[in-house]
Amino acid sequence: MAQAVEDWYKQMPIITRSYVTASIVTTLSCSLDIISPYHLYLNPILVVKQHQFWRLITNFFYFRRMDLDFLFHMFFLARYCKLLEENSFRGRTADFLYMLLFGATLLTGIVFGGGMIPYFAESFSKIFFLSSSLTFMMVYVWSKQNPFIHMSFLGLFTFTAAYLPWVLLGFSVLVGASPWVDLLGMIAGHAYYFLEDVYPRMTGRRPLRTPSFIKALFADEPIVVARPENVRFAPPQAEAPHRD
Repeated sequence: MAQAVEDWYKQMPIITRSYVTASIVTTLSCSLDIISPYHLYLNPILVVKQHQFWRLITNFFYFRRMDLDFLFHMFFLARYCKLLEENSFRGRTADFLYMLLFGATLLTGIVFGGGMIPYFAESFSKIFFLSSSLTFMMVYVWSKQNPFIHMSFLGLFTFTAAYLPWVLLGFSVLVGASPWVDLLGMIAGHAYYFLEDVYPRMTGRRPLRTPSFIKALFADEPIVVARPENVRFAPPQAEAPHRD
């Protein structure tokens, strides 16, 4: 069993393995009272006025208590983060990292901006950690890129992957959880999907180009070139025999 878990962990691609490791270490450290969640949560006032900028990062690594809900989130994080990195972003680790940075920045901006709107301020003030929202963003992006895959929810009913975010959102509402966390992930995921997939097809322009300094971090990554399907290469022509 231990060997199987070790093999599963080692087979994770670099970004997925790093994010899962950071999340487990952070959540476990809080559960053991090594560090306090009060030093990690997102607080716009502490970030702006007291320059506690680490909160912009640490709030994405904490998944509350080490319980069944934590295992549920780790499953979704490891599964869909890995699926994206190994398939849609295969050979494009820098682009995948940039997607996560884009999502994290957008989510943080929404929380900061929403806290200034009187009608929404109270709801946004209760959002302390965006780790679940970033995970939900990855689920949303995966569902958009794989809309026709058939799935089952707890064996109760089947649906296609395009409806996965809505099924999970409905489940969250059903169990009494706040829908804001999932909705934020859907907003960030749709923003990325539109700017990366839809908008370039409409205009021929790609606004989300990965910066060169991020690409430089993975400069030694092998380039994967996909072979077009149903393409047959003609055999080389035989040379004509020489006449003496």
